[in-house]
Amino acid sequence: MPATDRSSRPSATLYRMVMPDHVCPYGTKSRWLLESQGYAVDDRHLATREETDAFKAEHGVETTPQTFIGGERIGGYDDLREHFGKTVLRKGETTYRPVFAIFAVAFLMALAISWAALGAIDPIRTAEWFIASAMVLLGLQKLRDVENFSTMFLNYDLLARRWVPYGYVYPFAETLAGLLMLAGALMWLSVPIALVIGTIGAVSVFKAVYIDKRELKCACVGGDSNVPLGFVSLTENLMMILMAVWMLAKPFAMAGAPGG
Repeated sequence: MPATDRSSRPSATLYRMVMPDHVCPYGTKSRWLLESQGYAVDDRHLATREETDAFKAEHGVETTPQTFIGGERIGGYDDLREHFGKTVLRKGETTYRPVFAIFAVAFLMALAISWAALGAIDPIRTAEWFIASAMVLLGLQKLRDVENFSTMFLNYDLLARRWVPYGYVYPFAETLAGLLMLAGALMWLSVPIALVIGTIGAVSVFKAVYIDKRELKCACVGGDSNVPLGFVSLTENLMMILMAVWMLAKPFAMAGAPGG
């Protein structure tokens, strides 16, 4: 295959830190992004702190890397992404992406568990394992930094605002209930836990969002969350309630089913 003729490609000049003890990751990503967009990159390394500081002073910028296209300064990595029409999440902006990622992985885990345990995809068991897996994954996110989570949780949870230790208990309770439901063990413990924390959470979110009209970030994926408090947050709690109610009703439903 013949080599690509660089002269036929648009060009860009990239200034980035490449030092013996540090290679700027955003500079590396900027070069990859430019090349993936078909640009020939004039890759200029800033090999010392002195060179980097002099470059910043000369161009009146505070950070590197910096990309220039057609003599025009585009900016850093995020600016470059925006230049190419890609989504950039700025500081303070909200996104549902972390929760969607957790739910998607939980669903795939449920499919995998169903296949491994049953050799088939059982819709009811898969739904159970999906909710239980989502509870465990969401609980794990909160357990990464319980202190930060409990602080964020106090912004809207009705019980935590009256009894602060509840904010510390919640991540452990959610994770424990999810694990027990995955195992199908100690339902006498997991069902009440899911029902209580799910109900309190649903009421708290509904009041904060739909009655008080407050714009808050949800602590559902931890204390550093950029997830807006709203429908998805409410869904998390309703799923726990649904799971608890189903576990209570399941013995009767299975007994009444054909062949039960």
